[in-house]
Amino acid sequence: MKKVKTLFERDWDGDRRYVLPQVTPGCEWVIDGEGIPTRKYDGTCVMFDGIFWWARREVKEDKPSPEGFVALGTDPETGKTVGWEPVEQSTFAKWHAEALSHGLTGLRAWPDGTYELIGPKVNGNPEGEQEHRLQWHAIAEVLDDAPRSFDGLATYLHAHPYEGIVWHHDDGRMCKIKRRDFRAP
Repeated sequence: MKKVKTLFERDWDGDRRYVLPQVTPGCEWVIDGEGIPTRKYDGTCVMFDGIFWWARREVKEDKPSPEGFVALGTDPETGKTVGWEPVEQSTFAKWHAEALSHGLTGLRAWPDGTYELIGPKVNGNPEGEQEHRLQWHAIAEVLDDAPRSFDGLATYLHAHPYEGIVWHHDDGRMCKIKRRDFRAP
């Protein structure tokens, strides 16, 4: 899983917490109406490869990579290397084990893919969960009413409790935007 591009360019010369109304090159397809918008859950990303569970990890350029780390690429703007570390050595290992014990509704085995680990001890529990669980990204809630313009998305995201939106193109491309990318109205 590579770092997903943000729909709008970040203000790297000003307040980098926010985005500007310019579309990030390569993400124009979202504005053109392509792709399916899904809810971005607010937790931490984990992956099951069919054998092992992995936790998403970012490593700062001046820090050593953890043992077993599989690097996917380095962000040229931040210098952070994105990759996977074995979940059992991550800071979320205990909560991941708890989520696994609950299983995945309606399925006998965990399908390969990425999941969002959410719950009371993950990122302050913005999802309001009572217990730790894994939300499979492949079945994320579709947001058919999500707008695709800068102003429309700012208004929409500040009116909904979602962390953000991830668009999925038929050819595998993805693009995201978060509520916190926009200044509060």
